[in-house]
Amino acid sequence: MRINNRRKKRISIKMFIEEFGENFSEHMKKRLMELDVRTLLTRKDKSNVLDIKHVEHAKHKIADGLKEYEKEYVYGQLVVVEDVLYFSNDCIESDEIIKSHVVDEIYNSLSDEGMLCEEGKNLKIINDSNVDYTIDNILKACPQVSEKYVNIVKEMISRAENK
Repeated sequence: MRINNRRKKRISIKMFIEEFGENFSEHMKKRLMELDVRTLLTRKDKSNVLDIKHVEHAKHKIADGLKEYEKEYVYGQLVVVEDVLYFSNDCIESDEIIKSHVVDEIYNSLSDEGMLCEEGKNLKIINDSNVDYTIDNILKACPQVSEKYVNIVKEMISRAENK
């Protein structure tokens, strides 16, 4: 694991793999990278506990009884413990953030074998046997990025190449 004394609160999947993925299989790295365009990872106090969010922080209308709110979905929580990748259904939720339905679906489908309880979080292993299911379901739930976002990224890349 690469040590970074100045932890960023938001990181890309690529940065996540660079920081924690030294012992991940090539298949796991490849599948995780499929999330890179659409998602980013956020962390609070623990550097190894990261929530999966849409890169544009897209808000969705959520009906709660008679009221309607706009909240950002979180699509899961990745936790790395001793170079092993885990999935948790215990995501950060607040007045502005809500857990997507896909989180519990993925978590409940993962095997209990090798399950870990870390600081009150129940964690299930993500490995080569279940990474395809996990990533495919996150991709189904997490929307594509907007055309506006694509154009902004293209412009940034173009400017960087012209320096």
